[in-house]
Amino acid sequence: MAVSDSAENNFPKARFGPLYLSVVLKKIFKWPVSEFVCQELEGDASDRFYFRVLLKSLIEKGNPKSLIIMQMKNPVPELETDFTQTLKFLKGISLPVPELYHYDVSMGLLFLQDCGTRTLEEHLNAFPGMKIPLYHQAVELLFNMQTRATRSISKTCPAYHLKFDVEKLMWEFNFMLEHYVEQLCGSSLTRFDKSELRDAFTPLCEMIAKQKTCFTHRDYHSRNLMVDENRLVLIDFQDARMGPCQYDLVSLLKDSYAKINDSLEGELVDLYIRLKENEEGMKIDREEFYRVFDGTAIQRNLKAVGTFAYQSVKKNNHRYAGNIAPTLDYVRQTLNKKYRNSVLQELLLKHIPGLDGNKAIEL
Repeated sequence: MAVSDSAENNFPKARFGPLYLSVVLKKIFKWPVSEFVCQELEGDASDRFYFRVLLKSLIEKGNPKSLIIMQMKNPVPELETDFTQTLKFLKGISLPVPELYHYDVSMGLLFLQDCGTRTLEEHLNAFPGMKIPLYHQAVELLFNMQTRATRSISKTCPAYHLKFDVEKLMWEFNFMLEHYVEQLCGSSLTRFDKSELRDAFTPLCEMIAKQKTCFTHRDYHSRNLMVDENRLVLIDFQDARMGPCQYDLVSLLKDSYAKINDSLEGELVDLYIRLKENEEGMKIDREEFYRVFDGTAIQRNLKAVGTFAYQSVKKNNHRYAGNIAPTLDYVRQTLNKKYRNSVLQELLLKHIPGLDGNKAIEL
């Protein structure tokens, strides 16, 4: 067996090695795999690890050139996970998601179709001229996902049992206060400060939570859309839950990793609204739609700041530190546009470092 990289030697995070891979690959493809290369991939803000396996000896036999191994934090005894259940649900309604070749329950390893080497973020950096058509495709895919999944969802899909309620939305806000404001920035919040902030933020969360719900990916952004021969493929959907239709649109258009200008943002929101109007056969109140969109943007972006801070202070992972300032910029811009001179704006500016446009914490 010719193996260019040994998992035992080069990938200390991996729970597998070349011998294991050769056995499993033969089981998957019903053909001996005599030569492969394993590469560790940059992960996401989670406890999962990812590896790409290049299958050199299978190329001429009509099999895939590569596959992805997703390694869960720890193996679990269940035969199904939130990921596998959501994957089967989305695949069952003809949405573009990776094929699951094999799930080794005892090892906590999922062998998945490789849907391209570039995320939407990376593809746009390489081919900026593709921005408008790819974002149009992303909005259309988002709308199709929401429409089909909301219509078809049942108790077998984990998202059916989860919702963006006030408790969840406020938990994410408090998470941001703890890990960004207090721990990363070292800014002390008194009990009164926290009470004031929560009292001001709760009505915004109540407004979001009372909206009609649909299936939401929850992290629908440029790093969770793969470009596979100019076709977008959904990944990282295991945290899906029910929420307002604006939530995923905010994730895409107020993205911490890929920024678009106001003109394109307006064009894409308009595209989404027109798709929704055509589907529902009735006009959308655009002022109300934007009210929910902007409120959701504030909550969603502050939640992202909390996640980035948590990665730094608890995981010693500073990969996302540079995304904090641009994410706070979104919040500041939305506050200035929709919440100017409000108590909410006043308190957030007072207590969240970097929200006033000055530099956020540097690591």
